[in-house]
Amino acid sequence: MRNDQKVFVAGHTGLLGSAVAGRLIHDGWGNVVTRAHKELDLTRQADVEEFFKRERPEYVFLCAGLTGGIGVNKGFPAGFLHTNLAIQDNVFEASVKHGVHSLVFYASSCVYPKGCAQPMKESDILTGSMEETSEAYAIAKLAGLKACRAYNKQYGGNCFIALLPNSMYGPHDNFDTESSHVLAALIRKIHDAKIRRSSAVRLWGSGNPLREFVFSEDVASASVFALENAWRLDNDCYNVGSGQEASIKELAAKVAYAVGYKGEIEWDMHKPDGAARKLLDCARFNALGWRPSVSLEEGIKRTYDWFLSVHGRKEDGCLQVQPQP
Repeated sequence: MRNDQKVFVAGHTGLLGSAVAGRLIHDGWGNVVTRAHKELDLTRQADVEEFFKRERPEYVFLCAGLTGGIGVNKGFPAGFLHTNLAIQDNVFEASVKHGVHSLVFYASSCVYPKGCAQPMKESDILTGSMEETSEAYAIAKLAGLKACRAYNKQYGGNCFIALLPNSMYGPHDNFDTESSHVLAALIRKIHDAKIRRSSAVRLWGSGNPLREFVFSEDVASASVFALENAWRLDNDCYNVGSGQEASIKELAAKVAYAVGYKGEIEWDMHKPDGAARKLLDCARFNALGWRPSVSLEEGIKRTYDWFLSVHGRKEDGCLQVQPQP
């Protein structure tokens, strides 16, 4: 690998893609190619084919995809299934046809069985039924994992690298309260409660489920590490996590502290919790020499600082919401 080789980061404006692009640039990669959705719709096969034919990237990070929290997963399962399958299939095929050396694909911890033994090992995949609330999205990601393995078997080598990060968060996340993942949703709801000077904020579920959160920049670091060590990898997926586990109640308290919110936190027991626990066993990937570096507390602070820089400003000691640009 050389720093002047062309790298395509698909989904560079999102949570993971922005972190990966930033990491590559920080590490001296000077030929990073990106395209906004309006410039390249990855669900359109002909457009993807033309892009790869013209640009000839040598490495690809497939960070693009349709993601969301429990609510939108339940409401739009067909959209999550179709969009993610289409993107994966188009990019995988174009990569093979146009000589990409290596591609990094990202799955999700929701591919693991509901009620899976903890911590979850890669060998546990397909040993039971998935959590119903995210089943369609999980099936698309599972198809991507199996596709990486199939392409490697058919074409040789470990050109398709499959990483399975746990719940990601960080700058450039989606902070919409209806469609975001849990940590970003908590930041937005608790921030808004502070702005309104509400005495209490009501959050989804019981607050009891346990989650492992990994900062987006740590996943970006793991991604570049995996690409640089592709020759050491098995033809299999690898868990990537922080090793830090917290209940949603504990997470809400940490977010409230970072935001500076002093009100009460209430729980809406009529809303779904999702899986009771999601902790990854990352021993196989960590054994290669990679480790996360950002604690949950530091990551929340950095994420909220970014949120304020984009969505808010301080005025007379009170934070005011600004419209997104």
